[in-house]
Amino acid sequence: MKLFSSFQVKNMTLRNRTVMPPMCMYSAENGMPNAFHFTHYTSRAVGGVGLIIVEATGVQPNGRISDHCLGLWNDKQRDALAGIVSECQRLGAKVAVQLNHAGRKCEADEPVILAPSAIPFDEKSRTPREMDENDMREVVNAFRAAAKRADEAGFDAVEIHAAHGYLLSEFLSPLTNRRTDAYGGSTENRCRLLLEVLKAVHEVWPAEKPVMLRVSAEDYEPDGMHAEEMAKIVNLVKPYVDVLDVSTGGVVPTPPPALYPGYQVKIAEELKRQTGLPTITVGLITEPHHAEEILSNDRADLVALGRALLREPYWVMNAARALDVDYDWPAPYQRGYKVRK
Repeated sequence: MKLFSSFQVKNMTLRNRTVMPPMCMYSAENGMPNAFHFTHYTSRAVGGVGLIIVEATGVQPNGRISDHCLGLWNDKQRDALAGIVSECQRLGAKVAVQLNHAGRKCEADEPVILAPSAIPFDEKSRTPREMDENDMREVVNAFRAAAKRADEAGFDAVEIHAAHGYLLSEFLSPLTNRRTDAYGGSTENRCRLLLEVLKAVHEVWPAEKPVMLRVSAEDYEPDGMHAEEMAKIVNLVKPYVDVLDVSTGGVVPTPPPALYPGYQVKIAEELKRQTGLPTITVGLITEPHHAEEILSNDRADLVALGRALLREPYWVMNAARALDVDYDWPAPYQRGYKVRK
């Protein structure tokens, strides 16, 4: 089955096609991981996940989504994350980190929040300050520094978060970017900051390691982002991207018109076709046969299971057992695999 086949991009070879997507745990203090994070991530590595993407990790204090999100703006955070990375790798998983700046969706206790335009997310949100060139230069430098620390911590890949209405996503969408300078207006202008961030990351990130990009390909508003526009953006930054992680929504409060298993697969399939990049899809995928259908029909290259892996850290092991796939279970758990009741 393709679900259990390996996948290679640059020097990173995954043992299977399953991905744990980045999901905020809201359990850090001062951006630091703790024993919970160690257990949370290593248990999914034991359970067989091919690629673990560590939750959105702020490149600056006001780049956190909340006061309890991870950070990578100092060396203490780097050193604390390194132990989690090495243990997950020892257990057979590859590990990426999602680097993020929350932009106007920052709810941390920070005096100033930033955005391309001074538009709050909703009526309950703070109004951000419109960024000037100095702000943008500091953000680019922060992504560069965080990527360097990510490499020093031993991560196998880095993912740049340009989805779900956080800062880079805010620049991409015409709903949140009303600028009239070189960073607003045309598609090329709106993706300028993203391109600068990707170039800065490549200055410090090893050429042999993958750089991933997460995008929201649909805003669910007529005047917002749609697949064709996002494909154009991705093709503009494609020289700096090895894997495309496709999601939707989050830029404005408008929800998807319907939620069902695989509701985002079609748009991931479309971006894969239009860009030619290896693609991760996600969206209420819970069943092994469904994941296999997506992969076998070449609709995506990797399948991310968010809530399913929150409920069941050993989803991969149990999927192999349910599908009667020959699977190398950890030695301490072999008795559970062999007994079928």
